[in-house]
Parts: sequence; C-alpha cells; structure tokens
Amino acid sequence: MSLIARIVRENGKLSLVAYPRYHLAYSSTQANEKELENDDFRVLNLRNTKEQKAQRQQVKRYPLPPSRTEQMPVGQDWGAVWPGPRTFHPAAVPLPLRQGWVPKGKAPPSKVANTELMKIPNFLHLTPPVIKRQAEALRKFCTPWPEQLKTEEDIEKHFPVSVISSDYCHALPTIRNPLARIVSVKLNLSRLPLDGHAKDKFLRLVGDRYDPETGVLTIVTDRCPLRKQNYDYAMYLITALFHESWVKEPWEDLKMEADMEVYIWENNKSKEMAEKIVQWGQKGNDKPTIAPSFKEAVEQLINEGENDTTLTKYKDEVIKLLQLSKTNEDASEK
Repeated sequence: MSLIARIVRENGKLSLVAYPRYHLAYSSTQANEKELENDDFRVLNLRNTKEQKAQRQQVKRYPLPPSRTEQMPVGQDWGAVWPGPRTFHPAAVPLPLRQGWVPKGKAPPSKVANTELMKIPNFLHLTPPVIKRQAEALRKFCTPWPEQLKTEEDIEKHFPVSVISSDYCHALPTIRNPLARIVSVKLNLSRLPLDGHAKDKFLRLVGDRYDPETGVLTIVTDRCPLRKQNYDYAMYLITALFHESWVKEPWEDLKMEADMEVYIWENNKSKEMAEKIVQWGQKGNDKPTIAPSFKEAVEQLINEGENDTTLTKYKDEVIKLLQLSKTNEDASEK
C-alpha cells in the first residue's frame, strides 16, 4: 500500500501524517477496539442501525366452550348426528370409549386424541333405530315373499340352483375386495335329466366337485376379475358339462365287461345265476323277479370292497332270495 507521508516539525517534534484514507482506517480501528473493551461479543451490524426492542403483545385468552357431548340431549336423533360412515370424532360421540394397549394396572387412553379409535372402522351409523328406519324406506321397493315357498323343499323344487357370493367391509384404499369376485354355484344332480351313460360321464367330468352323500354338485369360479363374469362362466360350465355328457362316441359301444370302470349287476352273469336259482324247481317259463335290494347289495359289495357293512347286507339279501328262515340260518351256523 503506497502511502504519501510527509514529515512536519511541530514544536521540535517529528510527526508522521498519513494519507486521509489511512487516517480514516486508523480511526475506525481505534473505535472497534474500544467497543471490544466495552462488550464481550461483537455483533456484526451491516445496516448500521440501532437495535429496536419489540414489545411483546399480550395474548388475550378466551374461555373454551363446553364440549358438544355435554350439550347433547338424551332423546336426540342419532341418525342426524352420525348419518353415514366416517372417522371417529370424540366431540360427536357421547360415550366414554377407551381404546389402546397400556401396561397392566393402568386404564386405556380415553377417546380424546385417540388414534386407535380413529384408524379402525366403526359402525356407529348402523344403530338399530337407523337400520329400522332404512328398512322401512326400502320396504316399498320390495315384493312380498311367495306364499307357495313355505319349506326348504319347496324352495329347492322351484329354485334348484343356488348361487353363493360374499361382500366384504374392509379399510383399504380401494372398495373392491379380491375375494368378492368368487362365485359358488350348487346344483342337485338329480334335477338334471340324465340316463345311466350320461350320469356316469358327467360324474367323470366333474371329478371331486360332486358330493355322493348329498348328491350336490358345487362349482367354484374365480378366474375372472368381476363377480358377474365368474357367474356367467359357472353357468357356461354347467351347460357344457350337461351337453357333453349326452355325447356318445362310437368306441364306447365296443366296451366289454372287463373294460367297465364299475360293476353293473345287470350286465354280468350274476344276474343270470340269480334268476336260475330262483326259477329252479318251478314250472312254467315265467321270468322270475329279483328284489332291487339284492342288486344294490351285490354292486356295493364289489364296488366298495368287503367290509362288515357290505358283507352283512349281502348275507341278508341272499337269505331273502333263497327264502330261508332265521331258524335254518342259525342251525346252519351251529
């Protein structure tokens, strides 16, 4: 830094007089040193303005009004207070509800500012008086129950097909539940006009969807995204199975007795032998009649296998067929 200095003799002393710029900088440095001596911490003030202390305004607090639950009358219309599904609000429910986990020995949190009560779905809009009022409003759109359908047998006779579906109430971002698309269709197989061949083929096509104890066919569809589509698909399957069961291929006429999947009494020699035994010793060419129970006993014995039930049933039917008395049976056993 170039300085222009000149020596001035004043009263026999030499003095160094600097340029005015240097003089100003020197004087400001002295002022800052004085401030450091007075204050412990120097504050950088860029605008070079004086600090102004703002006076705090006193906030006027008003008394809080009483809660809405304390002002509700006892006989109020709850349907107007809570008309539809909504998030829980403690000021609108005049009930001392508590929800939340706490350690043993302490009471659960109250309903005020309780997130556990706000995040779960509630049914406060479905109280019995509200449900009764809604039912009365919907009654004018309903038809009376038919008088002819008094028993379950009458219902099954006129409506042989049962369709089962489910609706779900859940707390999810979407109103569609994936399980709501599933449709189950139940049908009693005896209501379909099927002969022996068609019924046998129908049962082979449906597999384990048929319950032999109840005689009910159950088809469950869940491949399509919508319930209506799954219902149409189930109806299509039943229609296709029915028509396919009546189709008879040419090779099916070539099946022999050894090719049969089940034992059929009428197609085997057991029927001829039973007729000869019954006709033995009788005069005339009349064809003997054999009880259907004997036929069922023989088929059940061969198809299901030998066990106590099938053997006992077959034994009783043979005794009836040979017209043996109980006394002769006991004597033969001794």
